[in-house]
Amino acid sequence: MHIPDGYLSPSTCATLYSASAPFWYVALKKVKARLHTKLIPRLALFAAFSFVLMMFNVPLPGGTSGHATGVGLATVVLGPWAGMLAISTALLIQALFFGDGGITAFGANAFNMAIAGCLVTYVFYRLLLRVFGMRSWAQAAAAAIAAYIAINFSALLAAIEFGIQPMFFKDAAGHPLYAPFPLSVTVPAMLIGHLTFAGLAELVITGGVVAYLKRTSPGLLAGGPAPYSWKPVVAVLAMLIILTPLGLLTAGRAFGEWSAQDFQNADARTQIEKASGAAVPAQAPSGLKRFATLWSAPLRDYSPKFISNQPAGYILSAVVGVALLLLVIFSFGALARRT
Repeated sequence: MHIPDGYLSPSTCATLYSASAPFWYVALKKVKARLHTKLIPRLALFAAFSFVLMMFNVPLPGGTSGHATGVGLATVVLGPWAGMLAISTALLIQALFFGDGGITAFGANAFNMAIAGCLVTYVFYRLLLRVFGMRSWAQAAAAAIAAYIAINFSALLAAIEFGIQPMFFKDAAGHPLYAPFPLSVTVPAMLIGHLTFAGLAELVITGGVVAYLKRTSPGLLAGGPAPYSWKPVVAVLAMLIILTPLGLLTAGRAFGEWSAQDFQNADARTQIEKASGAAVPAQAPSGLKRFATLWSAPLRDYSPKFISNQPAGYILSAVVGVALLLLVIFSFGALARRT
């Protein structure tokens, strides 16, 4: 679901940056108003949790892969506005340092996952809490179902953004300039995988962690009682970092995350054709090829060049990503307090 550079036209990217900006502005105002609480450590911790969670790829139909996002969990713990900032920051670190999602497409990825994902989660979570009432399982169940709906809504948005590209952006010969597949391909390709495996992973993880926190540290949940302990979440995060190499077991790329070179590679073309169920262009669209190399991430694909052991490099990437998130968010908190 991380849209790379080159798959969306510059005008589409600019539109989605513009659409995201008001939400980021309001979210920053809301977060600054809550700096007297322990929000910043929670924001940093659950941004890190989301970052690591997105490194666990699961196989999807068609030979592609997907992942949970942690958006539902961040919303339930932090509230929708702080959740937006946590997920947006995680997506930014992924794009800048690991090439997971594009720089030009960051506004689109943030809009789809952080903004729409958090808002959809929040609306359905509150609605479901009213429906379920005061039952002991209500909070975990509401969070799980809301997260499932949200990840599928985010996937639908990405599918629409992919699918409208060949409708509006073509070269003189009528060939697509950016993402080459129409809505009739992108919508089922994205939703089938997320309605099943990726969505269910999000549902199980969100519901399981919320139930775990409700039992071990209920004060961490939004509106929960104080005080609370950091130890349960830190322990889960540390365990996930150690287990991140499991994300390497899924070989296929996510739909719409193929590189420009993949369109000319026989094996990759076979995977693209299988995933899309449509004819694959003989080479990458010209606009995609032009923007694909716009930014060279230093730890692209979570694979440091100076480490030959791939699992070790994956773990190191997780540690670096978490450290960068903590640095950015705690620095923001310190700056916001001064101003």
